Amino acid sequence: MNRLISKCPACHGTLRVSTLQCPDCGMELRNTFDLSPFDRLDKEQFEFLSTFLKDRGNMKEVQSDMQISYPTVKKKLDELLAALNLGGGTEKVMPKEIDVSRMDVDYTSTLASEIIKAKLKAHGGHITVYTARGLPCEIYAESDGTTFTSDKLPVKPAYDYKVFDDIVELLIKQGGRAKKGNGRNYKLGEPGCEENTVVGTIALHRGRTIGESVFDPVFVMAAILEWAGIAKNGRGELILTEEHNDL
Repeated sequence: MNRLISKCPACHGTLRVSTLQCPDCGMELRNTFDLSPFDRLDKEQFEFLSTFLKDRGNMKEVQSDMQISYPTVKKKLDELLAALNLGGGTEKVMPKEIDVSRMDVDYTSTLASEIIKAKLKAHGGHITVYTARGLPCEIYAESDGTTFTSDKLPVKPAYDYKVFDDIVELLIKQGGRAKKGNGRNYKLGEPGCEENTVVGTIALHRGRTIGESVFDPVFVMAAILEWAGIAKNGRGELILTEEHNDL
């Protein structure tokens, strides 16, 4: 069955439906029917929407299925949202300039904290990373030069860069990979939030003790580590990259 077209092939004006016909009894309804925003999608937009829904919004799976780059997936999603009048395609308001002059970086260090700090400083103290599900996280260097914040981490005090050294140390101890864990449903030390999980390691870094409730920032930390090329953000686990494992 051919898809409904929304543009006139002669003058490219917007078409309207004037007749609806029942294929069973032949009855016809004549009126002026407006097309929905979904009917106005072109072929590429329709195919992207179908793939996006099939993959349940997982941007990495969309990227794999359509054989396109991640930035292209993001661009196509913005164009789709704009076509559906859902707020896509608008310019992002950039944050004010961040002072990175106090970020002392050891560019010869192989520590995860220094690698991430150096890359963040090179980007002016602000980056956008993406979670395993393709959700954006804004990361900002703090003016003290030793901590960072995120729009997805509404906790104080801010996290310091050395938390990444603890995470990498955990990965190395466990052969290059570790379970992310679950800090939303379990307390530190309980199954799913043990000390040998990423969430447990972060909680210990923050000074939490066994039996206490913890905040779960793993989805942000994993996205940063992947952006920095230090670890792969796998399903349910972090995997140290070969490049960093050889350092």
